[in-house]
Amino acid sequence: MAEVKGDRLHIRLHVYDDDIEVTINREDEEYYRAAAKLITDRYNAYAQAYKGRKSDHQISLMALIDIALLYQRERNKNDVAPYDDMFAKLTSEIEDALGESRKK
Repeated sequence: MAEVKGDRLHIRLHVYDDDIEVTINREDEEYYRAAAKLITDRYNAYAQAYKGRKSDHQISLMALIDIALLYQRERNKNDVAPYDDMFAKLTSEIEDALGESRKK
């Protein structure tokens, strides 16, 4: 169920064994639904492996760490700082070379 208010949307997400109502930007709906599914899937995987041996809180934290790890790996893949540094150095070298050729 979704209630529309301008560019905001009120939706209900099913996360593991709970329904959570949130108000989101309309364009983010698919991301919220995918996030809820990811959380549910990861929690279910850890619950299946550790239910009865670990508390629900610990299982939740394990799922969060797993998701955070995925995020950190993806974030690291998209780190452009090394490329920015390399391009700045190359640009400086090109400008220096062009400056020397103009002097001749």
